[in-house]
Amino acid sequence: MLQRANTRIGRLLACGALALACAWTQMAPAATPERLTLAQVLALAEQNYPKIAQAAARLRRKEAQLSEAHRAPYGQFELNAFAAVLPAWHGTSVFSPSTDVAVSKDLSIAYHLAIEGVIPIWTFGKLTNLWDAAQANVELGKSELLQERFAIRREARRAFYGVQLARDALLLVGDAKSRVGEYVERLERELESGHGDEIDLLELKVQRAELEARGSEAERSEKIALSALRFYTGRTGGIDIVDEPLARVPHELGPAARYLEAARLHRPEINMVRAGLMAREAQLGIEKARYLPDLGLGLSARFNQAPGVTSQPNPFTYDPLNTPIVGAGLILRWKLDFFPQAARVAQASADLEEMRATERYALGGIAVEVEKAYQEAKDAERRLLAWGEAARYAKQWLIKVQQGLDLGLTEDSDLVEPSKEYALKRFSEMSAILDYNLALTDLARATGWDAIVTGK
Repeated sequence: MLQRANTRIGRLLACGALALACAWTQMAPAATPERLTLAQVLALAEQNYPKIAQAAARLRRKEAQLSEAHRAPYGQFELNAFAAVLPAWHGTSVFSPSTDVAVSKDLSIAYHLAIEGVIPIWTFGKLTNLWDAAQANVELGKSELLQERFAIRREARRAFYGVQLARDALLLVGDAKSRVGEYVERLERELESGHGDEIDLLELKVQRAELEARGSEAERSEKIALSALRFYTGRTGGIDIVDEPLARVPHELGPAARYLEAARLHRPEINMVRAGLMAREAQLGIEKARYLPDLGLGLSARFNQAPGVTSQPNPFTYDPLNTPIVGAGLILRWKLDFFPQAARVAQASADLEEMRATERYALGGIAVEVEKAYQEAKDAERRLLAWGEAARYAKQWLIKVQQGLDLGLTEDSDLVEPSKEYALKRFSEMSAILDYNLALTDLARATGWDAIVTGK
């Protein structure tokens, strides 16, 4: 009984705590969403987007590999040490009273410590080509990071412009709904008095319902774009963008050759291929250098001590247990496998030719991509100008019909067509602005020239 009562009291307390928490949440003021400019969105995306973090980590790894390539040749030293129990051995190499018994009553500990290594002096290009290959790998990592930055900038701009278009469309729809709703009410009053036209009223109601559907589509697009912005910027809480209408990117398109040249200079993929070409050339240099020997400075220091063993001071008698050794000298290493090495050189040469062909393919493919993006931008620019002109004419038409309606010179039904056309043409103009901005964004990514959309 007591246990059941305690359980029930615990449940009541938990429910009470939950109710208080819900009440406090409802009473607490909602946090104001953070309003971001396009520049802030791009900066946050580059700072928090996971793929950029992955590329940055890969670049740090490649930089560490370059550091290892520079340091590893000078770290070829080893330290060896051991201690062992030995029986007492006395005498010289000529006569000894001791026997070869491994275990005796006279035992002592023997010590050995040795440091040995080689410092390369001349490798005939093996080291320098190794460093060049590692540096090419770093350049590849930098281009990969830049590639991810271009990709996220493009997606972030698409989402930002999408929010702006959706909100401009909502304003347009709201204005049109207000205007159409006003005349729907007027026609309903006229029908009640027996003077209106029911067909005109139905046309206006159809237009109002269509505007309602367009508004729902715009709200959906706005929420999806904001969700994408939260993911790109790494903001888990509520965010918003500044209250600015969708505007055309101020960049004026120049000749196509200008963008083709920019792609050759700035496109990350081109630089990645160039880095691969540099690495293949370095690898071929390494394989050719292996025909030749390596020259280095060998260093050795050994300390041996066995107290129970008689030291042999005779220089013609080798004493590994009591003779300290310090030495330095030139070392020549030459691997005389010329026939297998010729095959390895041929493989490296083939890899280099493959990379050169890849470079030609990349240059040609990117030129096509730049040309496609450029023509799409030109087309978007022409459509933008045409839809802008159509929207201005539709607005003039609507204004004149409204003026005639206010003066009693036109009928309410005359408002349906110009209202619909203005809304459609204005929305088409806004969509053309979005298409133009996105086309320039794609052109910036195709050329690697971000100043096209930033203006910097």
